[in-house]
Amino acid sequence: MRYERADLMIGTVAEGLQALVEGRHGDPFSILGRHRYDDLNVVRALLPGAVSVDVVESDTNRALTRLELIHEGGLFAGAIGSVASYRLRIHWPDAVQETEDPYSFGLLLGDLDLHLISQGTHYDLGRTLGAIPMDVDGVQGVRFSVWAPNARRVSVVGDFNSWDGRRHPMRLRPSAGIWEIFIPRLTHGERYKYELLDAHGNLLPQKADPVARASEAAPSTASIVASSKPFRWSDEDWMRARRAERSINGAISVYEVHPGSWLRITEEGNRPLDWVELSQRLIPYARDLGFTHIEFLPIMEHPFGGSWGYQPLGLFAPTGRYGTPEDFAYFVDRCHAADIGVILDWVPAHFPTDVWGLARFDGTALYEHEDPREGFHRDWNTLIYNLGRNEVKGFLIASALEWLEHYHVDALRVDAVASMLYRDYSREEGQWIPNQYGGRENLEAVEFLKHLNSIIHQRFPHAFTAAEESTAWPDVTKAPEEGGLGFDFKWNMGWMHDTLHYMQEDPVYRKYHHGAMTFGMIYAYSERFMLPLSHDEVVHGKGSLLGKMPGDQWQRLANLRAYYAFMWGHPGKKLLFMGGELAQEAEWSHDGSVHWDLLDRPDHAGIQQLIRDLNGLYVREPALQFGDLDPAGFEWAVADDAENSIYGMLRSSQDRSSHILIMSNFTPVPRHDYRVGVPIEGRFEVVLNTDAAIYGGSNLGQAEAWAERHPAHGRDFSILLTLPPLATIFLRWKR
Repeated sequence: MRYERADLMIGTVAEGLQALVEGRHGDPFSILGRHRYDDLNVVRALLPGAVSVDVVESDTNRALTRLELIHEGGLFAGAIGSVASYRLRIHWPDAVQETEDPYSFGLLLGDLDLHLISQGTHYDLGRTLGAIPMDVDGVQGVRFSVWAPNARRVSVVGDFNSWDGRRHPMRLRPSAGIWEIFIPRLTHGERYKYELLDAHGNLLPQKADPVARASEAAPSTASIVASSKPFRWSDEDWMRARRAERSINGAISVYEVHPGSWLRITEEGNRPLDWVELSQRLIPYARDLGFTHIEFLPIMEHPFGGSWGYQPLGLFAPTGRYGTPEDFAYFVDRCHAADIGVILDWVPAHFPTDVWGLARFDGTALYEHEDPREGFHRDWNTLIYNLGRNEVKGFLIASALEWLEHYHVDALRVDAVASMLYRDYSREEGQWIPNQYGGRENLEAVEFLKHLNSIIHQRFPHAFTAAEESTAWPDVTKAPEEGGLGFDFKWNMGWMHDTLHYMQEDPVYRKYHHGAMTFGMIYAYSERFMLPLSHDEVVHGKGSLLGKMPGDQWQRLANLRAYYAFMWGHPGKKLLFMGGELAQEAEWSHDGSVHWDLLDRPDHAGIQQLIRDLNGLYVREPALQFGDLDPAGFEWAVADDAENSIYGMLRSSQDRSSHILIMSNFTPVPRHDYRVGVPIEGRFEVVLNTDAAIYGGSNLGQAEAWAERHPAHGRDFSILLTLPPLATIFLRWKR
C-alpha cells in the first residue's frame, strides 16, 4: 500500500518537525521511533546526511520498507505493517550502518529510581545516572541519563555521532528532571558529552557528564563510557578482616602522596608513574617503611593539575592522568594484598567554574547557589555546592559511597570542612548571608556532614572518615545522634601549627615558647585527632620541613629527627607527606618529584630509617596506640622544664602491662644524670634514640636505666638518663 507524505507526518506539526531537525525539540520521542495511528505504523528517524534508510525486521532480517526523506534536514519516515522489533539499515555516502533505533525503546529508569534521585537518597548514582553499558530488550548498548531539570533539550554527543546534538536528543522524565536515552551497539571506551539548550533555547557549552565513571586525561575534557564489567578483586581476606572488626584504636600511620609527583621518569619526558607502576614501586616502599595507610591527594578527575586535585569536576571518575578506572582498582587491590589501607581526599565543598563542568549546568545554578554571597569562594575562585538541594546532597553522598564500595577504599579525608561550616568563611561584612536564625553557621552543611557520616558508617562500618577542620567547631568526631558531625578523626591543625612554630625557634629561645609543645594535650581528647605534617606545610613558599629547622645542617637534621620522634610519641594518629621521610630540602613541587637522590647521603637515609623504626615501634607497642584516643593511656612525665626545653611523655597500654617513656631534649646541650620520675620500678631499655649513629646522630646515650626508689616529679620511683642533644629517646619498661 502506498502512503501519502501527509500520512507519514500524522501526529506532528510543521513547527515541531522544524524544531526537531534544528535540534530544538524537547520531546523527540513524540516524533521519532515507531508510532501507531489506528491501523498505521509509522517509523521516523532523524539522520542528517544519510542517503537512504531501510527498516529491517530484527528476527528475520527481512526488509520491511524504505523510509522516505520527509524533511531536508534529514528526517526520514515510512509505514510498516509489522509490529515486530526492527533495525535501521542506514546508507551513508561511504558506508552502511545497521543498528536498532534508539527511539524504539521505552522508559529506561524506574519510578523508584526517579523518586530516590529527587529525594536525594539514591546512593548508587554511579550505576544509575551517567553512561551505563547494558542490555535493553536483548540489545547491547549504553544507557545515558543526566539530571538537567531546567534544560529545554539535552542530547548525547560523541565520536559516534560526529558530536552533532541533533542526532541523539534525549527523553525528559519530568518528575525528576532526568533526561535519558539508550543508544544501541555502543560500548565502553566511547567519548561523549552532553549538549544542552537552556530554558530560553540558548545553546550551552558542551558539558562533561557529572556522573561519568571515566574521563579523558587532562587537558582533554570528554567523559568516557566506563566498562560495567566487575573488577576481579583478590582482597577477600582483607575485606573479611576489616568487616570482622572495625578498629580505629590501633596504629594508623599515613603516608600522604600526590601520585603525579611521587616519582617521575625523567628519561620519558618527566612523565608520572601510572597506577600499575605505582603498585610496583609505591606499595613496596610504603610497606617497607611501615606505614599502615597510603593517602592520596584527590584523584577524582580535575581539569587543573596545579590544584593538586582539590578542584575536581569528576567526582565518580579516577583521573585519566594515571590510567583507567580498572588500573586504580588494581592499585587498591595490591595495597590490600600488602596490608596497606587506602585513604582518598574527597572534596564536597566546592568545584571549579570551567564552562564544560558543573557550573550553570542546565543554564541555571543547578549544583551551586545563585547568589555569589552563598555560592562563590573568593579564595579559590570556585563555586560552592548548594547543600540545601536534595539532588546535590544525594550526588555528593553517592560519590563518597562510590569510592568505598566500588573501589574498596578504606577511608575518606574530607577537605575544607571549615569552609563548609561557616557562611562567613573568608568573607567580609556584607559579603555573606546569615542563616535563618541570623547566625554564621551553615546549617545545611552541618546536616549534610552528619548525614554523610551516618550513611558511610551504616553501609561501611569498617571505613573511617577524617575531617580537615581548622577551627574550634565542637564535636567534629562525636556521633551525629549525640549532636556531633560524625567524623572518626579530625586533623589537629592546632598541634601542627604550634609545634612547627616551636621547632622553628632557635633553641636558645625555645624556653620562652615551652607551652607550644604541651598545649595540644589540653584539648587532645576533646576530639579523636590525627597529627598531620601534610603537603600544606611544604608549599607556597613555606619551604620544606627540614628548611624550617634552625642551625647548621647537622642541627637541622637533628631537630627534625627529634621532632618526628616527639610526634610519633605524642597521642594522635600520624600523617606524613611524601619527601618528609627523607628530609627533603626543597619544598614540594607538583610538577617535580621527590628528591630521591638525597638517599645517597647517609644523613638523609638516616631520617628514612628513623621513620621506618618509628612506624615499627608504633605498630608493635600497644602502649603507643592506646593513649591516642583514651586519656588513660597518657600522662606527662616531664612537662614543666622550660629552662632546659625538655619534655617527657609516658604512654601505657590499656591493661597497664606495657609502658613507653618518651624523652625529648630540644636544645643542643646534652643532659647527663637527668632524673625522671616513673610510676613503676624495673628496667627501662632504650628502644629508639634519634641521636644514634644509624640515623646520623652523635651516638650519645645509654642502653638502659633502672628505676630506683627515689621520688621525682611526684612519683615514688625515678631513673637517671643521659639525654642527647636535639634528640628524642624511647624507653620501654621491662619487668
